[in-house]
Amino acid sequence: MATRTRAKSGTRTPVQQAALLVGVVFLLMGILGFVPGITTDYDTMEFASHDSGAQLLGIFQVSVLHNLVHLAFGVAGIAMARAVSSARTFLLVGGAVYLVLWLYGLIIDHGSAANFVPVNTADNWLHFFLGIGMIALGALLSRPRANASS
Repeated sequence: MATRTRAKSGTRTPVQQAALLVGVVFLLMGILGFVPGITTDYDTMEFASHDSGAQLLGIFQVSVLHNLVHLAFGVAGIAMARAVSSARTFLLVGGAVYLVLWLYGLIIDHGSAANFVPVNTADNWLHFFLGIGMIALGALLSRPRANASS
């Protein structure tokens, strides 16, 4: 049985709505990462280096590369929200990527060249919760629903 693209004509399924929302939030965070004032110490931002002192909302260490990754995830989420199967894939695979990034952030020395993304402790825990949240949304919102007439 083929997966339907939309629940009803013109409406999105819950998993599609979740993928769209997550995509929009990533896109917004990617854009805000390039806005001085919302990103503190903007003048210290590097392309990809642990030396980047810029922090989104004064909390999350960012670089040009980090912001570009957020923008790419945002565009992917918005595009993949068009169909149920791709929305689910975005949430599950994207969540897994963020859990890997969380582990990476725990393992590396934040002051070393290995921290090229860059990430700090706040980023690490955000990546953990994003990963768990995206996987939960992808898994729970795409489960088959019980037929009311059964």
